[in-house]
Amino acid sequence: MKKIIVIAALICFGSIGFGQTKVGFVNSEAIMKELPEAQDAQQKLDNLVRDWQAELKKIEDDWKKKYVEYERNKLIMSDQTRSDKEKELIELENKISQFREQKFGQNGELFQKQEEFMKPIQNKIFNAIKIVAEEEEYDFIFDKSGEILLLYTNEKHDLTNLVLEVIK
Repeated sequence: MKKIIVIAALICFGSIGFGQTKVGFVNSEAIMKELPEAQDAQQKLDNLVRDWQAELKKIEDDWKKKYVEYERNKLIMSDQTRSDKEKELIELENKISQFREQKFGQNGELFQKQEEFMKPIQNKIFNAIKIVAEEEEYDFIFDKSGEILLLYTNEKHDLTNLVLEVIK
């Protein structure tokens, strides 16, 4: 909330003496829901996730089955057999962890596929926002879905060089 107030204050009061500043907003989530290619991309992602979750469930079910068998028989197993079964369970646990990280981790395949599928759609939306902003003479365009995000700025409001001059 503080971010919104600060941004609004900068826009409103930062442009005194420069004329009227025109500010607009979009709801990118609503735009995405209306684009067939975004729906197709989301469907592809959902299918991948469903397939990966099914594969993960198979591995986890295999681990559970082997663990139950191990627990049931560990008292009658030889030390070598028990040790082998424990190693096998540990290897399966590692396989489960690696699979989760590979598919769903921070830089996993899901993240990469989201980038691959959604980047062209996002670029299409950003280009459309820029066209509308320039044609309608907006200075700033915000995205109201989720966190407030600045999507477009008119370069005449860029104070970077002035700030650098003050610092130097």
